[in-house]
Amino acid sequence: MSTSNSLPSPGRWRAWFHQRDLAVFQRVAERHWPGAEPVLPRLSRSANHGLLWFGAAAGMAALGSSARSRRAALRGVASLAVASAAINTVGKGAVRRERPIVDLVPVMRQLKRQPFTTSFPSGHAASAAAFATGVALESKGWGAVVAPVAAAVAASRVYTGVHYPSDVVAGAALGVGAAFALRGVVPTRGQLPAPGRPPASAPALAQGKDLVVVVNRESGSATAAAGLIRDVLPLAETVECAPADLRGCLEQAAREGKALGVCGGDGTVNMAAAVAATHGRPLAVFPGGTLNHFAYDLGIETVHDTAAALTSGDAVRVDLGRFRPGPNGPDGAPGYFLNAFSLGVYPELVRTREHWSPRIGGWPAGVLAAFEVLRGSRPLTAELQGRRRPLWLLFVGNGMFRRVGPAPGRRHNLADGLLDVRVVHGGRTPGLRLLAAAIAGPLTRSPVHAAVRRRKVRIAGLAPGTPYAFDGEVAHSGPELLVDKLPEALTVYCPMPI
Repeated sequence: MSTSNSLPSPGRWRAWFHQRDLAVFQRVAERHWPGAEPVLPRLSRSANHGLLWFGAAAGMAALGSSARSRRAALRGVASLAVASAAINTVGKGAVRRERPIVDLVPVMRQLKRQPFTTSFPSGHAASAAAFATGVALESKGWGAVVAPVAAAVAASRVYTGVHYPSDVVAGAALGVGAAFALRGVVPTRGQLPAPGRPPASAPALAQGKDLVVVVNRESGSATAAAGLIRDVLPLAETVECAPADLRGCLEQAAREGKALGVCGGDGTVNMAAAVAATHGRPLAVFPGGTLNHFAYDLGIETVHDTAAALTSGDAVRVDLGRFRPGPNGPDGAPGYFLNAFSLGVYPELVRTREHWSPRIGGWPAGVLAAFEVLRGSRPLTAELQGRRRPLWLLFVGNGMFRRVGPAPGRRHNLADGLLDVRVVHGGRTPGLRLLAAAIAGPLTRSPVHAAVRRRKVRIAGLAPGTPYAFDGEVAHSGPELLVDKLPEALTVYCPMPI
């Protein structure tokens, strides 16, 4: 017997598959679905052009209490974009399937405006699945919230009669694949290797016993976070202070407690770190400011993360950046930084970029910031490592910074003993150099600016009063500065990776 006679032809397989697909479509059309009639058609229309998912992303970013929510929203939208591109460039043209006969569906279910594109695969299902999967890859909590809505949108396409069931299944599979393909190019936070974490000894403070937490009441969402700290750590003493009183409150808290807690942004945490290191107290960081780079690099995104570390006594040692003379001049104490020290236009570049990045994204915001500072700034002149030169900016990071996808990323090791030095030199076309560095990524190596590793950086020949920034705070220099590190000088409570 010949093989050609024993196997059904491809045409017969397609006919058989279409019959089964049509049978399921007809059963859905004939069945009464209680409660679906006023909901699913509206939901299906709201997902046109991805509007439902853009609105969901905006809501997640606005209502979410952590950077994880914003990452989930961004990844969901990016996954949707990848899926839409695949559908529109390849999917719809590869299989030119006609839409179902809408007369089979009750009039009350039908959409007022029928789609005119081909039926296979379902773009709505692909977008819904891509968005929900992208969100879930960054945040399981938000993924659980979005998934039922995405499933309802996919189901609505069969319910309203604009797609066969197989169109929806194929579209959903393509959407899931798009989200995972994007993850292969741009890793999620959970895929990144854990930061270097030399373990440290710190007391376990269940429910916050013997912990004093100082809250900067004017820092970002710190006031709201303070209420959560009281709920999660009822035995901790929580003190809310005005910015002018922070130093005194932190000093007193370090003397009274076995550990020092702080809730605020990077500038507040910077001050607390200096106090904790001076008094030999472990530091508990609760993110509650506009910028929380240090906390996020430790893997701390919520109050619960810090509370869990306090309960178990999990802590790590981290390096502390130092510059001399400090903000109070040669006769004062050194200055310290947990994240970065910078000279030149970088402080203004960062301020403008951080203002715009939540609205337009990190990379476009960096380019916009470069244009802004170019309009009114000039390179400073300084002697760096014994060589005098014009500089647009000097960035000194406490530890080596890396990229995550298209935006500047985290530090993988907070106790590497190194300074990450990035310089954009002046020259014949200094403005173009700065703009090129911004386009490549202000914290990223590129051919137009120098990037080296150092343990010490000496800067001389500065004009007195030259502004510099450290962890978001601004001060003014004398003629010379020495930047170095205190290796593993600070103990910080930190959740251990699972």
